[in-house]
Amino acid sequence: MNQAHLHMVFNHFPIIGLFFGIGILAIGIFKKHTILVNTAYVMFIFCMIMAKATMMTGEGAEEIVEEIGISHDIIHNHEEVAETFMKVLYVLGFLSILGLVANFKKHAKASIVSYVVLVLAIGAAVLSKSVGTSGGEIRHTEIRENANINNASTESNEEELDNDDH
Repeated sequence: MNQAHLHMVFNHFPIIGLFFGIGILAIGIFKKHTILVNTAYVMFIFCMIMAKATMMTGEGAEEIVEEIGISHDIIHNHEEVAETFMKVLYVLGFLSILGLVANFKKHAKASIVSYVVLVLAIGAAVLSKSVGTSGGEIRHTEIRENANINNASTESNEEELDNDDH
């Protein structure tokens, strides 16, 4: 298994985990079930760890895909968005640890932490769309913004060749 393969395996956990964690946290806050809130916190910490693992395999993955002819600009765009996403996940993970400690100590401000974590997690989930899409564009050309333009020009070139009497 090479770095590119590991990168693709790891990168799904932070994105999908965020969505599950948000749902669990929202239900935990709504029903006032500390165990659900703590479960969401653990999920967010896991997301942070898996995002770090994803970042650690990113350079190796970049080298591999550049060797097969992928544009550095597309990779650089993904890298920039991923670095921002990672910073948000560091804060989310840290606040989740803080929330766990507050819940275990039954601190009066524990519920405030859960609301802050929920808002930050929703922001991270919105950002995860950009990270996932920019990463997917590296090898999935069909999801790039200019995919229709390229397909249309290819189709018109094929039509011209079919109509050519030579």
